[in-house]
Amino acid sequence: MTDLFAQPDDATPLSLEEREGLLQTWITTRADLNEAEQANIDAAAAWLKRRRKVDILTEGFVFELHRRMLGEVWAWAGSTRRTDKNIGVDPVQIHIRLGALLRDARYWTEHGVFPADEIALRLHHGLVAIHPFPNGNGRHARLMADLLVTELGGEPFTWGGGTLCDVGALRAEYIAALRAADGHDVAPLLAFARS
Repeated sequence: MTDLFAQPDDATPLSLEEREGLLQTWITTRADLNEAEQANIDAAAAWLKRRRKVDILTEGFVFELHRRMLGEVWAWAGSTRRTDKNIGVDPVQIHIRLGALLRDARYWTEHGVFPADEIALRLHHGLVAIHPFPNGNGRHARLMADLLVTELGGEPFTWGGGTLCDVGALRAEYIAALRAADGHDVAPLLAFARS
């Protein structure tokens, strides 16, 4: 894919206004965009290692993490999406649903409702289903799940051991696992995350 905004069919499309939020003028191809976003995500990972222990199950942290992951590339990073997408709740429902998801995750954690992996992956699935941001939701949700499972004493997930940004069998397996979780079957997502 050389077109800057070309994406897999199952990816979240950006509106014209969202596309205009691109901050780096040197980005002219999809490869450039992928490189810039990955560098920004790497910087966010370094920030995470330096940070003091904070409560990650807050809206403030959710939005700050997204801003840290993509804020050098996109003007809207860390901001609630304002447009409808091919996935996600109505934009006016984002904060309501996100608050409920974070309260649920806190309850699951405090009461040991599910094993650590399942709690983290239920958080991941909920974030993807809500889709709070114009883009980067899957990468953000995977990092949130990794952070939570680590806080619960587990190891970060392998997420199939490859990149999920491009079209291919690995991405198809990930999308199928998310769709199974939409139907309340988290087993495929649990298996994929540890494969």
